[in-house]
Amino acid sequence: FFFFFFHFQVRRELGVPENVKLLIFNFGGQQTGWKLKEEYLPAGWLCLVCGASAEQELPPNFIALPKDVYTPDVIAASDCMLGKIGYGTVSEALAYKLRFIFVRRDYFNEEPFLRKMLEYYQGGVEMIRRDLLAGCWAPYLERAVTLKPCYNGGTDGGEVAAKILQDTAMGKKRSKLNLSGARRLRDAIILGFQLQRAPGRDLSVPEWYQVAGNEAGIPSVDQTQKPSKFVEGFEILHGDHHGLSDTISFLDSLATLAKLGGHHQEREHLAAAALFNWEEDIVVARAPGRLDVMGGIADYSGSLVLLMPTREACHAAVQRNHPSKQKLWKHAEARHHSRDTPILEIVSFGSELSNRGPTFDMDLSDFMEEDGKPISYEKAYHYFSRDPSQKWAAYVAGTILVLMRELNVRFEDSISILVSSTVPEGKGVSSSASVEVATMSAIAAAHGLEISPRDVALLCQKVENYVVGAPCGVMDQMASACGEANKLLAMICQPAEILGLVEIPCHIRFWGIDSGIRHSVGGSDYGSVRIGAFIGKTMI
Repeated sequence: FFFFFFHFQVRRELGVPENVKLLIFNFGGQQTGWKLKEEYLPAGWLCLVCGASAEQELPPNFIALPKDVYTPDVIAASDCMLGKIGYGTVSEALAYKLRFIFVRRDYFNEEPFLRKMLEYYQGGVEMIRRDLLAGCWAPYLERAVTLKPCYNGGTDGGEVAAKILQDTAMGKKRSKLNLSGARRLRDAIILGFQLQRAPGRDLSVPEWYQVAGNEAGIPSVDQTQKPSKFVEGFEILHGDHHGLSDTISFLDSLATLAKLGGHHQEREHLAAAALFNWEEDIVVARAPGRLDVMGGIADYSGSLVLLMPTREACHAAVQRNHPSKQKLWKHAEARHHSRDTPILEIVSFGSELSNRGPTFDMDLSDFMEEDGKPISYEKAYHYFSRDPSQKWAAYVAGTILVLMRELNVRFEDSISILVSSTVPEGKGVSSSASVEVATMSAIAAAHGLEISPRDVALLCQKVENYVVGAPCGVMDQMASACGEANKLLAMICQPAEILGLVEIPCHIRFWGIDSGIRHSVGGSDYGSVRIGAFIGKTMI
């Protein structure tokens, strides 16, 4: 009763009727001067703007809050909040059971932790940055008002933290173990690793931070041997899963997606469940990562290399539909007004571990110039570089542009793509190449294109070189497309000439050990080494 009275009192002081939906626009610490327009809000909504400058002109349905306003009071009186994730905003949203529409922040390491908490307590809706800037707010507001935030935990975090600091200052909490700084650092590293990779092992991790039981984040099902032409929920019309446990698991996960409910499900799983028409054909392709046994970073100089495919692999599921039959997410439906234009929708599983947006959608006509020709690779590179949290989509969507430019393929149907990979990212084992090869293989099969494995690899290299902007050689894509299990692929990297496959003796095993140092062929270090190598070659 007190909360309702407080809610009513704040609204009365602001002059906001009870029958009006109230949105608080809260991007604290960000630049002011937002270009806000009246049409950004649906009818019946008002927006309270925090931090608006005195010179900023606002439409009639946007109201600038005074500089000295006590923001938690306004939050308590609002129906939704639109802003960036932070400890303060998330705490207030949970405490007041306020729906929080958030936009990702660049390079904020704690964001996955906070975002997962919002998702678990059903209080968060993620808005794509381009929709924020373009004013496509309505579908997110409509989604937010249907949420029922359910956090019922403590709200005295400030008092608890203050008590800990006070006791520490007075010496009451001195550790009996007298741990060294190195030991405390090690424990912190282990805790961070377990929160990201292995919840529940040795430490008590909050229930809401439990992560996937398998690569799709869906409770595992019984993986007893199944007939090669049938997986529960699916009939395999062409091809075979070859008894690969990860492929069987991925197919089982697809079947489970069709039955997902909405309670405590992460956004990527809900988006994937709404991605496909489950009565229509879905094409699945698998591509492994690779271990560089011999040859290494000199692949771009044309050296001889020996490569081995890894057990870890990427799976891509692709479905094509006539644009009029394509299932669209609410925010995509609001953005794409014509149902006659083909749309591309992508879901990437495992987005939490890399802090990237789990979904991406675009109008395939964005890949076309006005004269009907495909856009240049340079334009595509800038297209995908606009939003860091969405740049990952270049590895997937770039395969479509490369097929358009190099093979003159025209895509008249909409395309839905689900990507799920167990290849570790940033570890130098070709996580990006496996995504490209799996995606291009699935798209080619879905459209009846016959492309040799070597040509798939060369086309995928163009994706990484020109669309992503990473100056890699071709050995990663060749290993992923042409390698075979338990064999080493021997090849000359220029001009991608396969010399043969080398049987690995049964008494030899290869292991990849994580050094803890991130590796990226798109990073500046890789580019600098490559430039230096070619300068040296020219000098010699």
